[in-house]
Amino acid sequence: MNINKPSWTNPSLSPDERADDLISRMTLVEKCSQLLHESPEIERLGVPAYNWWNECLHGVARAGRATIFPQAIGLAATFDEALLERVADAISDEGRAKHHAAAAAGNRGQYRGLTFWTPNVNIFRDPRWGRGQETYGEDPWLTSRLGLAFLRGLQQEKNGIMKAAGCAKHFAVHSGPEALRHEFDAVVSEQDLRATYLPAFEALVRDGKVEAVMGAYNRTNGEACCASPTLLGRILRGEWGFEGHVVSDCWAVQDFHEHHKITKTPEESAALAINAGCDLNCGCTFEHAVSAVQQGRLTEETVNTSLKRLLISRFKLGLLNPPESDPWRSITLEVVDSPKHRALARKTAVESMVLLKNNGILPLTNDIKYLYITGPNADNPAALLGNYYGMNPRVVTPLQGLVDRVPESTTVDFRTGALLDREKPNPVDWAVFEAERADVTVAFMGLDGSLEGEEGDALASMNKGDREDIGLPTGQLDFLRRMKERGARLVVVLTGGSALAVRQVHELADALIMAWYPGEESGSAVADILYGDENPSGRLPVTFYDDVEDLPPYDDYAMEGRTYRYFRKEPLYPFGFGLSYTKFEYSEPVFVDDSSGDAGVLAQGGRVTVSVTVTNTGTRRGAEVVQIYALPPEAPFAVPSSELRGLRRIELEAGESRRLEFVLEDDALNLYDDTGRKVRLPGEWGLEIGACSPGARGSELGASEPARLVLRVV
Repeated sequence: MNINKPSWTNPSLSPDERADDLISRMTLVEKCSQLLHESPEIERLGVPAYNWWNECLHGVARAGRATIFPQAIGLAATFDEALLERVADAISDEGRAKHHAAAAAGNRGQYRGLTFWTPNVNIFRDPRWGRGQETYGEDPWLTSRLGLAFLRGLQQEKNGIMKAAGCAKHFAVHSGPEALRHEFDAVVSEQDLRATYLPAFEALVRDGKVEAVMGAYNRTNGEACCASPTLLGRILRGEWGFEGHVVSDCWAVQDFHEHHKITKTPEESAALAINAGCDLNCGCTFEHAVSAVQQGRLTEETVNTSLKRLLISRFKLGLLNPPESDPWRSITLEVVDSPKHRALARKTAVESMVLLKNNGILPLTNDIKYLYITGPNADNPAALLGNYYGMNPRVVTPLQGLVDRVPESTTVDFRTGALLDREKPNPVDWAVFEAERADVTVAFMGLDGSLEGEEGDALASMNKGDREDIGLPTGQLDFLRRMKERGARLVVVLTGGSALAVRQVHELADALIMAWYPGEESGSAVADILYGDENPSGRLPVTFYDDVEDLPPYDDYAMEGRTYRYFRKEPLYPFGFGLSYTKFEYSEPVFVDDSSGDAGVLAQGGRVTVSVTVTNTGTRRGAEVVQIYALPPEAPFAVPSSELRGLRRIELEAGESRRLEFVLEDDALNLYDDTGRKVRLPGEWGLEIGACSPGARGSELGASEPARLVLRVV
């Protein structure tokens, strides 16, 4: 062998072969150094430094200029798999371009690599969780579909080289409380584990071939997630056949001895994690891996196993190839925040916004004489970004977007009117009087990243990013009430990353929109919606409750009483709900007979096809998110009220009809029993095809009446 050309430098060999060769040339100290997120250069071998830590939740984050798309919960509100794939494709283009530029300049630091710790496919089980905004909502099926779509956009391949690597996080059962995340034990039943907390991870591993999985901070059923024989061994690598690498959440391994108290020393913690299959430490505990080997707690062979997984990922990304062999090298910085990407950010923001109420005041007309804009989030960039965001020199606030859109013949005025998170101490209140004079008042209320988010980011949160009260801050609510008392025609636009208990706002407002954290083109998208240049089509990926008292305790991980699947009361706004400026009608639901047997009967191993007609009965073009839910019969174990099992986003002209078909495989109607085993449940199942999850509340709020069928499972 030519010593100047070791095998690992040969791109024509497989990543597996190259990794074996490189490992054979490394000392134990060098090997262990590469198990840290900040992997140093090995100069004598020509291995460059690499920092594994990068983020792209809704745009390349924390690395300077980037396109800022709507926060993940807003992406979920589009209910649009194809759109999420386009967004992730744009993000991975920008990630590649920024990586190329940084590497050429010798910058191999944090947030400059191609291993993105995205998507977050935890289930948003409780609206108090500040990080729920990072997820795709409360439904395992929807989270799986959207997570896969985003992953497809990231992990594209060209000439055998991946454009970027995704990471399914945080494995598993991670969903608050933030204040206890470094020490709590999420005790969960086998049924809830399998039916709710694991499906999205399984989908990304089995179907998406996700490159990495990140372990959570917490323990699950007594085992630290980043060293769990059950999660990492039996389930992830055993049952699902995961072949990628596992990374710890940041400083989660240090929590073993500092907070969980399951080990006593850093060496014990490092050994426990690596032996269990955690390959990469975001943090510094694996600095003690050499000592752990010397103490006999860890073998060099086990270190080799973890290192090989990591090197394979680097080879698959082309990170150890000559720059000229990079098939993605044509992607340059011109793509970053390009006009094409800004247009996509605007389209995505439009699709994400959910119209919750409209008494006819919307869309606004160009002949309005006086438009009054108010609220603490009308010109607050922090209310547009969420968390894990990039930088952008042209973030369009709602105030800017509306001023740019309003006709010159309309008088526009603005006053903040209320403080974001507290009562207004000044007794003089001109803002209320302006609302009385205006033809229409648009109030931008809600939350921003100072009130909800991750433990260290939400600076105004009393609960390290979580919220005890899920209502609107009292100062904002009082301001809305005072404007309404003076006769204001009131349109309220809410920002935030979680469900809000806003029944009083619903009653005060003539129209109400949930805008989430809509990104850099927020203001333009809001103006598009308010003036009817675009027809709202967003849907709620979470249930909106009336009061936090309707929910079980926050630290109870049982699903009963949570989300549309197990909440047994009528919500304020149901999962999947969202109105339009047009109307849709569902009709003629039938089972399509096929060779599998009798229509309307599902035999073991078979499938059924359901057909329905959807008609736009309104006066303008619009998009409808057609959703099909399965309603199980009674069972000897707890079952959900209903479960989403398919959706279709369609555009229809006024008066246009379209016939849709949904195919339901037998497995889609199987449920997990109380032992965590997936079983068939014979009997009469309800099928409901409509505009939101089943229940009377959707129709009360103006959603289309669903079409219903009964399916007999035999």
